[in-house]
Amino acid sequence: MNRNEIWRSYGTDYKEMTKRLLVQSGLEEMLPGKAAKIAVKPNLVTPAPAKFGGTTHPEVVAGIIEFLQERGYGNIVIAEGSWVGDKTAEAFDYCGYNSLAAEYGVKLLDMQKQKGVSVDCGGMDLEICRCVQDWDFLINVPVLKGHCQTHITCALKNMKGLIPNTEKRRFHTMGLHKPIAHLNVGIHQDFIVIDHICGDLDFEEGGSPVVRNCVMTACDPVLVDAYVCSLLGYETGDVEYVGLADRLGIGSSNLTDLRLITCEGEPFEDLPEHRHLDVSYAVDEVDSCSACYGVLIPALDRLREEGLLDRLPSQISIGQGHRGKTGKIGVGNCTAKFDFCIKGCPPKEEDIYTALRELALSNKK
Repeated sequence: MNRNEIWRSYGTDYKEMTKRLLVQSGLEEMLPGKAAKIAVKPNLVTPAPAKFGGTTHPEVVAGIIEFLQERGYGNIVIAEGSWVGDKTAEAFDYCGYNSLAAEYGVKLLDMQKQKGVSVDCGGMDLEICRCVQDWDFLINVPVLKGHCQTHITCALKNMKGLIPNTEKRRFHTMGLHKPIAHLNVGIHQDFIVIDHICGDLDFEEGGSPVVRNCVMTACDPVLVDAYVCSLLGYETGDVEYVGLADRLGIGSSNLTDLRLITCEGEPFEDLPEHRHLDVSYAVDEVDSCSACYGVLIPALDRLREEGLLDRLPSQISIGQGHRGKTGKIGVGNCTAKFDFCIKGCPPKEEDIYTALRELALSNKK
């Protein structure tokens, strides 16, 4: 496989389709010796089934493991760290990875429980889970989906699951884009298998899946994310970390030379429009964590659909930048001193929706 190529297959037998795609795109020629320690990194942001559009299908990971084991690779781990606010152990269980690991005899690594080590990532010191340095080959298995803060999330951002929770929080105080780009200097992904089966176009945690029944492979994470931008209707410049990663030498965001190779099945038509920007005007967001912001936006979308969003008396403040400050309406423990605060780290979407709905209905605006 050349770095300017993205291979893709369409179908519904995800495990077998993945195995065939790995053969067709030439993974075997890229692998190190049989004694190598190979890590497979899915996206298990939250304990939710893959059909909701936020987590990697276990069938895809099963296909990767079978492919490797059939070729004599026995030192395989599945590594992930869910977002702040959820436990990876619960995600492993609920998303089907405990049973998958038991079936294939592979080890699960909960990155929330791993110690971090400071690494110079292209001039930026970042904390990365120490065990990452022990791997010989990293297979990234992100979900192609939208994100309510960075617009898209796929290959580059999925590496954020390999850092401690404290560092995840710090990423948000740094604006997300720059540390995401620099993180990919410190963590090299050797091969990418993209789950484009039913990703949610708006929300990282899923909830509104859009079925495409596609699995893709690639070697260049920057090219992958640039392609995802084009699929979701964004310019590459709309997602700052893609251009930053290009300038750092991680890969190329130039789609001019992109070669798409379809191995089986027929591609779908264009993806439908996404909607989260319709409600972002109602939010005063400063350095919020994805888990907190991710539950606020769908709650606001429900209020918008009911015609109640514009009846709120002020914007809703959220994020670490509001910690210790006062204001009118706040979401999350960081806004504990606000007049009206929906507490939690993160709060539940239903609690946010219910509280803000009551507030909107009581407002004479």
